[in-house]
Amino acid sequence: MRREVPLVIVFICGAFMALQYFVPHNISAVIYQNALNWTIIIGIFTLAVGIGSLVNLHYDKISRRKEKWPYSLVTIGALVFMTVLGLSSPEAVQDPRGLFMKMYFYVLSPVQATMFSLLAFFIASAAYRAFRAKTVLATLLLASAVIVMLGRIPVGDALTAWMPEGTRISDLARYILDYPNTAAKRAIYIGVGLGVAATSLKIILGVERTWLGGGK
Repeated sequence: MRREVPLVIVFICGAFMALQYFVPHNISAVIYQNALNWTIIIGIFTLAVGIGSLVNLHYDKISRRKEKWPYSLVTIGALVFMTVLGLSSPEAVQDPRGLFMKMYFYVLSPVQATMFSLLAFFIASAAYRAFRAKTVLATLLLASAVIVMLGRIPVGDALTAWMPEGTRISDLARYILDYPNTAAKRAIYIGVGLGVAATSLKIILGVERTWLGGGK
């Protein structure tokens, strides 16, 4: 019985959310909006669960003096500091000259930019391994990557300045991005959409039950 009740709730809610798109009525729209509001409320609870998990993980590292535990201390301290700062002065959260927003713009944003800049080196390493021209497909991938990279920087146009307008490397790079790349992206989106639809149907119909956990 403990598993049947969640399955029935998921079936009813999932079926309604899927069918309401085909019911052009005000009542359906109102119920749909209320369901979205409840989704936001549930999302707030998941945020609390995530914060609790974060605190529990780092508190365990600090209490057991595990490797690199001072970083966990900094994480907990920053979490508490920003939470207290935001709750003590809600108006200051929207003030760009306030301490809360200064911490966001001058601490968090540079850290995020640093992390994303480091990803460039990992992407370059992966591209070097993937672009080895050992097969026809790898050769096409390498040629396309070289054309696009050269076409996005001034050096590319400088090297092909002697060519007629419309046939320069930047034009070829734009063509690759607008047509073959867009077609591939749309094919991926369609595949992802079909996968999401199939997974949703399996959950609604009770075929996929891993979300229930391991309890009986």
